[in-house]
Amino acid sequence: MRGVVMHTAGDIRVEEREDPKIIDPTDAIIRLSASCICGSDLWPYRGIEPADHKVMGHEYVGVVEEIGHAVKNVKVGDFVVGSFVISDNTCEICLSGFQSKCVHAEFVAEIGTQAEKARIPYADGTLVATPGQPDPDLIPSLLATSDVLGTGWFAAVAAQAGPGKTVAVVGDGAVGLMAILAARELGAERIIAMSRHKDRQELARFYGATDVVEERGNEGIAKIKELTGGLGAHSVVEAVGTQEAFMQAVGATRGGGHLGYVGVNYDVQIPGIELFFAGIHTLGGPAPVRRFLPELIKMVWDRRIDPGKVFDLTLPLDRAAEGYKAMDRRTATKVLLTI
Repeated sequence: MRGVVMHTAGDIRVEEREDPKIIDPTDAIIRLSASCICGSDLWPYRGIEPADHKVMGHEYVGVVEEIGHAVKNVKVGDFVVGSFVISDNTCEICLSGFQSKCVHAEFVAEIGTQAEKARIPYADGTLVATPGQPDPDLIPSLLATSDVLGTGWFAAVAAQAGPGKTVAVVGDGAVGLMAILAARELGAERIIAMSRHKDRQELARFYGATDVVEERGNEGIAKIKELTGGLGAHSVVEAVGTQEAFMQAVGATRGGGHLGYVGVNYDVQIPGIELFFAGIHTLGGPAPVRRFLPELIKMVWDRRIDPGKVFDLTLPLDRAAEGYKAMDRRTATKVLLTI
């Protein structure tokens, strides 16, 4: 089969990879219909994470081709969406709603779903079948639920977005935009998008942003407080993963408010005394997407939401290198790969 391999930082190739096979009775083999490039894929692309002939991709939808004898929840021929973290969905941690910390957790990035096929362990706890075969125009939105929408949704839930709340979203990438959509669906009264990019501001407003703040750092914090009577937002989402973004998110959260952080961060140093005196609730990390998948799939299937608009560039798998370059240069927000 064909699949994306990162030989080293900045060197993306599509090569022949070995076809996956059933190894454990809980496995499923799926033929992928679409995959995509995630902002976190840019960490190794930029040399921040090591990359040595690394298989790529962790977002995926497709059709089940083969199952192990212990798989009961999906069958051959089902169209499925999978979380970016493998989970059994039966352990104590999964049952508490944190499937991304399952005792059998494994990141799908180690499997590599920017490819024609993939072996998914613990298929019953990781995959969710759609009600039927989707119309082609629904596939981008279903793909978004696999990570970017699920992560944005978790961030909004972690930030306690809801009726009567003002939500501020730090980051206008795909996850930040999905957090705006989530905050709207969760009933937030006011949603402030922190963005400097006109095209992303337009998409933020499409997804539910009521205000846009272009300032960053301390100026951004001051603007949020100006818009909220000097108090700060009830709910803040951090969807970038840099030092400035995280501290901006802390500063924008009112006392007693909630911060949901999902930006993959490197070298972020949080001054303990600032966090102490902020007096806020914090929750984040790898999103337990599997918790939300059934609900998100239903909303997409019923055409209540359209997260697929976040994909602003679509390329065939063989042109994946172009997609990485576009995201690295910020000429694309999120790239969908057709297979």
